Amino acid sequence: MSLGAYDIRMVTQLVERESAFLDRLFSEVNKVIVGQRDMIERVFMGLLCGGHVLLEGAPGLAKTLTVNTLARSLELEFKRVQFTPDLLPSDVLGTVIYNHQSGTFTNKRGPIFTNLLLADEINRAPAKVQSALLEAMAERHVTIGDQSYPLPRPFLVLATQNPIEQEGTYNLPEAQLDRFMFKIRVDYPSAEDELEIMARMGSGPEAPKPEAQPVIGPADIEQVRKTLDEIIVEEPVRRYIVDVVAATRRPGVAGLAELETFIDFGASPRATIALLQASRAHAFMRRRGYVSPEDVKAIAPDVLRHRIILSYEAEAEGKTVEQIARQILEHVQVP
Repeated sequence: MSLGAYDIRMVTQLVERESAFLDRLFSEVNKVIVGQRDMIERVFMGLLCGGHVLLEGAPGLAKTLTVNTLARSLELEFKRVQFTPDLLPSDVLGTVIYNHQSGTFTNKRGPIFTNLLLADEINRAPAKVQSALLEAMAERHVTIGDQSYPLPRPFLVLATQNPIEQEGTYNLPEAQLDRFMFKIRVDYPSAEDELEIMARMGSGPEAPKPEAQPVIGPADIEQVRKTLDEIIVEEPVRRYIVDVVAATRRPGVAGLAELETFIDFGASPRATIALLQASRAHAFMRRRGYVSPEDVKAIAPDVLRHRIILSYEAEAEGKTVEQIARQILEHVQVP
């Protein structure tokens, strides 16, 4: 049954009131970051939804600077860990230290105890480190010694991986990839943006650099998360989300028999939940109190990109996940 216009208007008024800070937030971030609007939006949407984000792009595309700037604008604690082949789980989570003078053991918390953790070049870490991080991402707590500690709220892992270098890297297992809400491809800036970058950064290391000022804090983020739950998702849109995800598993049933040989594994139910939450966040960013099919289409590639496993036939024919996802989105209709 369709909801009345009165309900939609009430929720839209709530969303407009709670999203009033968005223009100021992006204005502050843009003082430091040139372009990369999609990346900034997706990272912020992941934070609102409580979903972790995987950033893939070449070095020098301001991934670290973006996360640091966003943390400053949101008054969140930010820490960065450079992942290397010799990294140990204790280097990320923390460890037990023995005090010789007192003869006691104390737990030393690692850098994961923060709001925004940047796991730089995550695919360079061995399996033990990735497994330890996976537990923290999934359970939102860390065990050091015999004690368990909850992670701060909000808590978000932003991991980067370099698609260029393959030597000395470890492919992330599908189970860990599925823990990320988004996989975002970070592209090179446009010529106009690069001219602006050159103008800002070409004045030498001693020149003062712009800094973003705080706009909202953790308590405001928690309030926005409650607002997201109020955003209306009507039954046809919910069915559309389910149909899109189901088409990645059984494309033949969805009328896309030509994709059967191209997909080895489709998206899990976790993708369905992520797509629902992300669509709500996308509607919030557009100041709407309801989710439209366009919200789903806009965010679906970032949700499905790392969850669709292509076959050898797809690789041999040069098919990409983006092409497969777009074909599914164009074919599946809203009920």
